[in-house]
Amino acid sequence: MQSYHHHNQSRRSLSSRLIQRSRFIIPCFSSPLSLFVVLAAVPFPIYFSGLLSSFSGRNNKAASVMRVNSTNIIGGSTTNITCTTFNVLAPIYKRVDQQNQSIRESDFRALWFTRNQKILDLLLHQRSSVISLQEVWVGNEELVNMYHDRLASAGYTTFQLARTNARGDGLLTAIHKDYFQLVNYRELLFNDFGDRVAQLLHVKSILPFPLNENQHVQQEALIVNTHLLFPHDSSLSIARLHQVYKILEYLEAYQKENKLTHMPIILCGDWNGSKRGHVYKFLRSQGFISSYDVAHQYTDSDAHRWVSHRNHRGNICGVDFIWLCNPTSSNSKKPLRTSWVEAVFSIIKYQVQKASIAEDKAFAFLGENNHSDSLTYSGFCQALQKVNLTGMPHGLSFQETKELWDRADVDGNGVFDYEELKVTNCCKMKISNRLNVSLLKTSVVMFRQKMWNMTVKVQSENCKESMMESKKEEGEDKEDEAIGLKVKKAVLFPEEAEKGMWPENYNLSDHACLTVQFSPVKVLCS
Repeated sequence: MQSYHHHNQSRRSLSSRLIQRSRFIIPCFSSPLSLFVVLAAVPFPIYFSGLLSSFSGRNNKAASVMRVNSTNIIGGSTTNITCTTFNVLAPIYKRVDQQNQSIRESDFRALWFTRNQKILDLLLHQRSSVISLQEVWVGNEELVNMYHDRLASAGYTTFQLARTNARGDGLLTAIHKDYFQLVNYRELLFNDFGDRVAQLLHVKSILPFPLNENQHVQQEALIVNTHLLFPHDSSLSIARLHQVYKILEYLEAYQKENKLTHMPIILCGDWNGSKRGHVYKFLRSQGFISSYDVAHQYTDSDAHRWVSHRNHRGNICGVDFIWLCNPTSSNSKKPLRTSWVEAVFSIIKYQVQKASIAEDKAFAFLGENNHSDSLTYSGFCQALQKVNLTGMPHGLSFQETKELWDRADVDGNGVFDYEELKVTNCCKMKISNRLNVSLLKTSVVMFRQKMWNMTVKVQSENCKESMMESKKEEGEDKEDEAIGLKVKKAVLFPEEAEKGMWPENYNLSDHACLTVQFSPVKVLCS
C-alpha cells in the first residue's frame, strides 16, 4: 500500500486546502480500500418543505412539510446528527432524448446548471451534518466551483475525489465545520474494472458527548463515501464483492494502525445493488444495518417496500444505503475473511439455484462430467469459471481460488464432495497436517450450512445500549462504555420512493435522496 500527498487542483475553501490528504492505491484484491465511519454531535432538525413541488414540477401540489424532531437521548441535551447520501447523476450520463440516447445533458449548459442549482437548494434546505454525493461532474470546473462555493458559504468543508482513468465524475463529501473537525483524510483508489474510488474522513466532534456523569468526550469517528460498480452481468458479482472487501479491510487496518477502538461506522453511497444481492448480505454478515430499514422496521426480506433508483433499463430498486455499525467486541464479530468466503460461495449457490439444480446434484452441474458427486481441484477451478468467478481480469485470483479450495476440502484428501457439506461432527473428520484446527472448525461450520443456507449475522448483542442501572454481577469482566448511534428517522425524497414507486415528473436525478437522523447513545462493549 502506497501513500502520498495529493493536492487537489480544483477550487475549494481555505480550510480544505490546509488539510493533508493521503491517497492509497490498491493494485490487487488483497489490498485495503476505503471506507467511512461517521459519528458526531449536534442539534438540528431536518426540514422538507414543499420540495417535491418545487423540484419535480408539481407547482399545483400543496407543500408538504415534515420535520424530524430532535430527541434528548443523552445527558439532557439534543445531540442529533443527520447524514445525507445522494447520487446526483452526472450530466455526462443523463440522457435528454429518448430517441437519440447519445445526446447528453452535458451538451446543454442551461439544463445541467439549473438542475444542479436545484440539487444544491435541496441539500442546503436539509442542512445535514454530513453530505455524501456520488456522480458529481468533477471534470467540469464551473459545476465544481458551484458546489464548493455554495456549500462553503453554508458552513461546509468539502472534499472531492475523481474516479480514475479520467472518467469525468467522482465523489464529493461535505462536513459542517460547526459540528466536526477533521483528524485525517484518505483517498482510496480501487484501480479495478470500474475505476471506482472511495473517501475516508476521520473526524472528531466539536461538541463533547456526556459518556457518564463525570466524563465528557469528543467522539472520534470515520466518514465514508463510495459508489460501487454497476452489475451489468453476473461476472461482475465478484468484482463488487472485491470492492466492499477492500473497504472493510482498510477500515480494520486504519483502526489498528491508529489504535482506534469502539467507534461507530457509517458507510454512505450508491451501492448499485438491492437487498437481495450479495453485497447486502456481505455487509449484514459484518454487523452493518441498513439505517432506512431500521427506521421503518423493515426486515431483510422487505426488498420491495422502498426504492431509490430508476436505472437506464427502466427498473426501479433500492440501491442507496447509509449503513451503520456500532462499537462491538472484536471477539464477537465474525472474521472478515470468513464472511468473504461465505459470500463467494453464496454466488455459487445462486448460480446453481438459477439453473434449477437440486443441491445434491450441484457437483454434477459444476463438475467435469454429469455423473460426478465430487470435485477435484481442477474440477473446482472449472466450476468457478463456469459460474463466472474466474477467467476474467476482475475475477478471483489464483491465491483466492486456492484459499477457497483449502476451505472446501476440509479433510485434506484432495476431493470436495457433497458429504463434506453435511458433516455435523468435527470428530468424525480426519485432520490434515496442512490444515490447522482453527481453519478446520471454520471450514466445517461454513460448509455445513453456509453454502446452502447462508445465515446473516445480526449486530452483536454483546454491544448493547447502556441501562441507567448497572446489572453487572460482582466478578464479571468490566465492560467498556462507548458512544454509539441510534437510528431515529430516515426519509427518501421524493416521497413516492418510500412506497416503492417512482414519480414520472421527478427530474433532479435518477436516484432518490436519502437522509438519516441519528441520536448518540451509550453502549457497553464486552
